[in-house]
Amino acid sequence: MLNVFTPNRHANNVLEIKPEELKERNIKGIITDLDNTLVAWDEPDAPEEIIEWFRKMGEAGIEIVIASNNNENRVKLFSEPLDKSFIHSARKPLALAFQKARKGMGLKKEEIIVVGDQLLTDVLGGNLAGYYTVLVTPIVETDGFWTRINRKIENLIKKRLKRKGKI
Repeated sequence: MLNVFTPNRHANNVLEIKPEELKERNIKGIITDLDNTLVAWDEPDAPEEIIEWFRKMGEAGIEIVIASNNNENRVKLFSEPLDKSFIHSARKPLALAFQKARKGMGLKKEEIIVVGDQLLTDVLGGNLAGYYTVLVTPIVETDGFWTRINRKIENLIKKRLKRKGKI
């Protein structure tokens, strides 16, 4: 049962995910979370290093879709200046947003990774949908109301995963 919560990889942040590494694995697309994955949950704009990360991925031919459980206004304000496709109110871990992102990119599941900071939404949803998942360390330790609840449950799961040697 713990396998559905186990990421395939862990990274300190998205900047550790390099286009060269993805190209070697034949990855052509990324479905990424927004809040506490790309920027702090209360930051409206992408910092320069994230803009540069998007640019490098684009130059390597790697497409990115931002899939967030947050509302349309929040996700749109972040994504549109970057000219990135997005899915708001994604309802992760449900599969619909992952399917929509994949179809929008026109790629196979094996060609896509899912990146996020939460086990209960990003990793669980990505794993259940059959994707390679990357768990990143949250950018800040503060969260919105619902995420704080998720983190309490997530911490219990992480303890079990650590005991079993899965993370």
